[in-house]
Amino acid sequence: MQRIQDMLGYERLTQLLPTTKLDGRVITAILCGFGAGILLRKWLFRRQLQKKIAKAQEQRERLLEQMKAAVHRFKQKHPDIRAESILSLSLLELSEKLQEGTFSPENVLYTYMEQALKVNEELNCLTDFIPDCEEQLRELQKRKEKGLLYGIPVSLKEHYDYKNHVSSCGLVSFLGIPAKDDSVIVKVLKSQGAIPFVKTNVPQTMLSYDSSNVIFGKTLHPQNPKKSPGGSSSGEGALIAGGGSILGLGSDVGGSIRIPSSFCGICGLKPTASRLSFLGTPVPLPGMDTVTASLGPMARDVDSLALCMRALLCEELFHLDPSLPPLSFNDEVYASSKPLRIGYYESDGFSQPTPSMKRAIQQTKQLLEKTGHELIPFSVPRTEHMVYELFLGGIFADGIETLHDLLKNEMIDPCMRYLFRLSYFPAFVKRLLSFLLKPMVSEETLEAA
Repeated sequence: MQRIQDMLGYERLTQLLPTTKLDGRVITAILCGFGAGILLRKWLFRRQLQKKIAKAQEQRERLLEQMKAAVHRFKQKHPDIRAESILSLSLLELSEKLQEGTFSPENVLYTYMEQALKVNEELNCLTDFIPDCEEQLRELQKRKEKGLLYGIPVSLKEHYDYKNHVSSCGLVSFLGIPAKDDSVIVKVLKSQGAIPFVKTNVPQTMLSYDSSNVIFGKTLHPQNPKKSPGGSSSGEGALIAGGGSILGLGSDVGGSIRIPSSFCGICGLKPTASRLSFLGTPVPLPGMDTVTASLGPMARDVDSLALCMRALLCEELFHLDPSLPPLSFNDEVYASSKPLRIGYYESDGFSQPTPSMKRAIQQTKQLLEKTGHELIPFSVPRTEHMVYELFLGGIFADGIETLHDLLKNEMIDPCMRYLFRLSYFPAFVKRLLSFLLKPMVSEETLEAA
């Protein structure tokens, strides 16, 4: 009761109301009524969010059932298709067989659709099926020019716009707003003969290394369901590692391609910023000009990443987004056997690597030296300044106000709860905590080193 009185201004209320006609019991009843109204409003708002979530979940289940039905129809017509003969191939091998006509795009697409459904049942990595893939398949078979990714099924991180499909970024407030057009990257994929067929899960806001949101739930690690596949390209990492996709497109600001690739045991590339177009790929926090995100491929091996970049860096991309530098993939540099001078470090002095990470760095160093490359150790300068002032300062230059405004009308997923609560702290409290905790963190870092 005291808390309600403080919230509603008990003293102010008693000044405004005629005290001669109101005793304490009446004022208490009024305050209780106000409190009940606030609770009712919160309940109604939460109820509204739950209805939007339920509708999105029903839509996903309906599309996945449609996906299952399409696979079933195909298998009835083609009972002799051996899935393993397709799923066991690398992207380069599969692409070669598609280009020469040994395999048909139809057989490949439905085989990967079936496998993606199996992986999703275990890992919860799919958010959407793209029924247009069947229409695109029919159009693809009429084309004269095949393209570098002819007949290759491609999975997309959830926030890649696909016409008439929602890009929620794991946020309830983004639901119910289907994209009016394909993103530039989706258009280029199609022009190169690729077939986008599913979209994959992300953590709420995509500003987390975890893998859950309140709409579609948590994506699990393909080898250990008690672990996270990493984020924010969570569904991509899990689906590709589980064998449900041979090529996927993710995005990365501070590790969102690289971390799930590392966690799941696949390969991922974060290209230089503005190498691939971001047009038609929404993000929850616009205006991050000092720390820019990159779109990039994820696959089982490095050669697959190179083929994808070779296909995407084409005239079609530079025509659709003239702001990009018109630089094609440099095959001469990629295929060169000229020895390189490569710098490396085992620790950046800020976050300590695990023993397995140090071992991986040493093994990589030894392998590179055996092939004739020169490896040079170096120290990363001013790491704390880079992390706190440049990286985090660039992402949250507004003091997390935009993020706070975004999440205050959301049901908060556990992976974002700490950051959301922190956003409520006044600036002087954050500075005080930073001042008090920084010496402790620095001391622990030195001890660990």
